[in-house]
Amino acid sequence: MQNTTQKACYFGAVTSLLALIVLSTAWELVLAPLRPGGSWLVLKAVPLLFPLMGVLKRDVYTMQWASMMILIYFTEGIVRATSDKGLSATLGWIEVGLVCIFFFSAIFYVKPYKQIAKKMAQQAIQKAANSK
Repeated sequence: MQNTTQKACYFGAVTSLLALIVLSTAWELVLAPLRPGGSWLVLKAVPLLFPLMGVLKRDVYTMQWASMMILIYFTEGIVRATSDKGLSATLGWIEVGLVCIFFFSAIFYVKPYKQIAKKMAQQAIQKAANSK
């Protein structure tokens, strides 16, 4: 059974991932594309679709690797926020915020599972040591 913190983390991860997909698409098609009329940079939203089903299904493994993959978007957000001007810079800071929400939500969602796995590994080691 999940506790309230895990439910909040799950909600934060799902919401921020969906918002990041929408932001990435809207940013490069309408809001502040690199070229008028949109740019191929909209394809940056595609990798965000890969973890979506796993995150929606609360898959711990997906949450783990997605929390690492999302850091690419953190880097892009920082670069665009500090080098672009106007709306594009603002969108960069929004991207950074959404990435941070996803990252910390995913990490805190996975934490109890990691603690259980660590405890089980320690018990297995003790059991193997005691059987010798």
